Amino acid sequence: MEKNKKLNFALVGCGRIAQRHSELLGTGKIENASLSAVCDIDIAKAEKIGKKYNVPYFEDAHEMLKKMGEQINIITILTPSGMHAKNCLDLIQYKKHFVIEKPIALKLEDADEMISACNKNNLKLFIVKQNRFNLPVQKLREALEEGRFKKLNIGTIRVRWSRDQKYYDQDSWRGTWLNDGGVFTNQASHHIDLLTWMMGPVESIFAKASTRLSNIEVDDTGVCVLKFKNGALGTIEATTATRPKDLEGSVSILGEGGSVEIGGFAVNEMKVWNFVDSIESDKDILRDYKENPPNVYGFSHLRYLDHVVKCVLNGSDNLVDGLEARKSLEIIHAIYQSIETNKEVFFNEQIKSSKLGIG
Repeated sequence: MEKNKKLNFALVGCGRIAQRHSELLGTGKIENASLSAVCDIDIAKAEKIGKKYNVPYFEDAHEMLKKMGEQINIITILTPSGMHAKNCLDLIQYKKHFVIEKPIALKLEDADEMISACNKNNLKLFIVKQNRFNLPVQKLREALEEGRFKKLNIGTIRVRWSRDQKYYDQDSWRGTWLNDGGVFTNQASHHIDLLTWMMGPVESIFAKASTRLSNIEVDDTGVCVLKFKNGALGTIEATTATRPKDLEGSVSILGEGGSVEIGGFAVNEMKVWNFVDSIESDKDILRDYKENPPNVYGFSHLRYLDHVVKCVLNGSDNLVDGLEARKSLEIIHAIYQSIETNKEVFFNEQIKSSKLGIG
């Protein structure tokens, strides 16, 4: 595709997260990108977004692609997590690139099929992991790549968010094993991605979970201990049972050479930046790497979609392709396998939850 050509996005699914994608694409906030059409099996949801941004809206994705296929470059799948694979594989015949909200799928075999199908058809597969584009996270990654941490000791993520019963009752798929998964799959998947992006491959996992405050099939609270292949340890604390409101979404990395903690409720604020061998620019980090987003989505969907456009138009490297996104899904399956068996799960063995994506 020629450089600087505008890319037209079509949304499949017009639920909660579609409000964010449509607002960015429909108001010209992403350079060289626009919103061209939307669809949802609930036509009222599609109509609401379509009319708001003056684009065609449909009840059926095939109808949308058949009528507007030549005008569409990228299909963005924003349906329930358990539908991602079906939607992607069903629409691959139209030969469009895909942007898919996290997670890539709920079942590992579905993720593998999606990756294989996109590769076979020479299509790009982008999985939305927007927190990688948060400014403090980018700075943390830079320090890691520069070797400033030296030997890594421990990595921690905390997701202390509030999702009440009203949130889960919005849609019938929420809080189900078949189409949603629990707090590890839905809310903490971004943070799990960040933890392993920083700490590297996992050797083993042991986890516990509970359903504390919500009437749902799945967990709303869980904890996890990880051992990484480099010998470092990790911890995960995740809950949607924080009350009365979101408290934090954070990541901490501690090593021989220094310690960094990023906090805020959307991994948006540099809290700690301490290194044994300090450099001149360190003194300004806490001041310069702080963002104040209005909600847990943060600002980074904009940066992420800009990244997608540059990858397609200019051939830039895809930071989170299907294979990269599969890593965090495998960890989530290991977490649930550990919870289901009450045993430590090792990554040199077959990993598969008996519930996630199945019900």
